[in-house]
Amino acid sequence: MNVSYDLMTLFADGGPMMYALVLCSLVAVGVIIAKAWALTIAHKDTNRILADVRELTYAGEIDQAIQRCTETPGPTAAILLVGLRRLRAGEYRESDLTKAIDTTGTIELGFLERGLVILATVANVAPLMGFLGTVAGMIMAFASIETAGDVDPTLVAGGIKVALLTTATGLLIAIPTNIGYNFFVTRIDKLIVDMEQGTQQILNLVWDLEKQGKVQRIRSGTAG
Repeated sequence: MNVSYDLMTLFADGGPMMYALVLCSLVAVGVIIAKAWALTIAHKDTNRILADVRELTYAGEIDQAIQRCTETPGPTAAILLVGLRRLRAGEYRESDLTKAIDTTGTIELGFLERGLVILATVANVAPLMGFLGTVAGMIMAFASIETAGDVDPTLVAGGIKVALLTTATGLLIAIPTNIGYNFFVTRIDKLIVDMEQGTQQILNLVWDLEKQGKVQRIRSGTAG
């Protein structure tokens, strides 16, 4: 005898725990889509903005460089922007510049990591929910045996079905969610490298412009 189940039948056979598992899957899918879009935008045009800012700054067009950074999303552009704004006045204090860059980097990193906690939570909780469903299914199976006073496969089939379905669903949710989490961590690591390139470039620009006499460093204890 061939027995086939559609998704709704499987969902119904899995018991109440399936509602929580489906909610976890919807949350994970939503975060993955939003995170993939945000990281794609953050990484876009990184090399171009670095090249454009270098060219415009050396040409003395700091306002145009600032405008270019303003129009470009992403952490690299944000770091370049905060440095260029301090160079526009023609003088800078090294401690203030470094602090501003570090603060901006911390803020941008927090933005990049937003949502990762949710993915990690879903990846960890979904299998546990599945195992909880397994325990509930086995309790149902043994309760049926206790009530009937006899070990009949038909009595325990329902409970075992719940146990297997919830376990499988929990794992099906956790596996792709964990893959997505690790992928995003890798992408964020690459963006951190981009941010470090932006930091190094703005520092190089400061040193070069100072050598050319276009900007002046405010020494400690000197009125600014």
